[in-house]
Amino acid sequence: MNKTIRRASVFCLLMVLALLVRATWVQGYEARALADDEHNRRSTIAQYAQPLGDIIVAGSPVTGSKETDDDDLRYRRTYGQGELYAAVTGYSSQAYGATQLEGIYSDVLDGTDDRLGSPTDLLTGKRADPGAVVTTIDPDVQKAGFEALGDDRGAAVAMDPVSGRILGMVSSPSYDPSTISGTTDGDAWRKLLDAKDKPLVNRALRQPLAPGSTFKLVVASAALENGLYDSVDTPTDSPNPYTLPGTTTVLSNESASAPCENATLRTALQYSCNNVFAKAAADLGQDKVKEMADAFGFDTEKLDVPVRASESVYPTGMDKAQTALTGIGQFEVTATPMQMAMVSAALANGGELAAPHMVSKVTDSGGTALQTYEDGDTERVVSESTAEQLRSAMVTVVEEGTGTNARVDGAEVGGKTGTAQNGVDNSNTPYAWFTSYAKDDSTGKQVAVAVIVEDSGSARSEVSGNGLAAPIAQKMMAAALGR
Repeated sequence: MNKTIRRASVFCLLMVLALLVRATWVQGYEARALADDEHNRRSTIAQYAQPLGDIIVAGSPVTGSKETDDDDLRYRRTYGQGELYAAVTGYSSQAYGATQLEGIYSDVLDGTDDRLGSPTDLLTGKRADPGAVVTTIDPDVQKAGFEALGDDRGAAVAMDPVSGRILGMVSSPSYDPSTISGTTDGDAWRKLLDAKDKPLVNRALRQPLAPGSTFKLVVASAALENGLYDSVDTPTDSPNPYTLPGTTTVLSNESASAPCENATLRTALQYSCNNVFAKAAADLGQDKVKEMADAFGFDTEKLDVPVRASESVYPTGMDKAQTALTGIGQFEVTATPMQMAMVSAALANGGELAAPHMVSKVTDSGGTALQTYEDGDTERVVSESTAEQLRSAMVTVVEEGTGTNARVDGAEVGGKTGTAQNGVDNSNTPYAWFTSYAKDDSTGKQVAVAVIVEDSGSARSEVSGNGLAAPIAQKMMAAALGR
């Protein structure tokens, strides 16, 4: 063999070896990444080749699958009560992917989760029968919140204070996920994307806004826990009117006739006295208020329920005047309805915050649990004494103060209203808030609820937490207590 042929042979051999190494690398190490690539149509074809598993509410599926005429995408997702449960399920679309529970548990619902198949299935690559996702949602609570919100733009969350189970999660306006589950739904998809009210946004979890006076519960907690005041019935040192520290800006109260000068925390919550809580926040200082806010769940980057909630924020780096404004839930304080429900839930549960969750278990096709979410995983936020005192003050708000529309016959109900400024110099319609709890001693049932109404179409003068948000909370609480 001459030198030229020998060199060519060696070169060809090296090329073959390189090809074998590359093929082995792709098959052995990159196969999963290629299979999961969003541009790999085979994955989508395989995902919709059989009916998907279901998302379950109170023992019944709220999702389904329907056979199509498409040879590639045999089944498309259906939703029996799509608008009612969209904030819970999210969507599963052949064209636009999946969100929320549909997205988080897509491997379980399409049968590709490794926990579903037998050892033989794993070797042969056979797709297992899909599993199911069992939620904690109470259909009566969900329906009550959905119907009460109606055409208003806003959101509501209800949870069990003891277990942390989310009983209802509503975002309005909603949408029907069935309308975008196929491959020919471009018009419907664009309409949702272009909609001014952003129906695809889960406002209950993903839209933190100024919480207004509902944040006064956090400040009151900080005042009691740090010994600023001995009890909710101790007179405070709160001049009225109150001038923000270092400024000439006078902070007014909603009602000029309200007994807010040196008012107790109970009276200040009852009449929602801005002067009391602004001064309390300034006296405590931002670090102590932030410490309390964070204990309730603010500034948590990874609040998964299991859908991830946006971070609710208590700001830092403020001067004393700005700190005072945070005392009434303004300046740069933001919160989601989920977060404000957690505040009421912790106070209702004796000062302990149960981890919120809206999935109880994930199962295989036979109902065997693959994963469970424990109830009652708690962390102490405030002492039992502080929680008891603030519950008592919240009851006063509902019985004698600004939250009378939240009353539920035969139940103990406590709450706090809020009307949060919106826009520069409050140029836009304010947000109406209500956060509350209710319990029925005869049955032991409890619930905590938070509601925000961003826009109801009402005149500015008619916007209030008691007028717009409290009636929605009342209906959800009544449904949770079976009344």
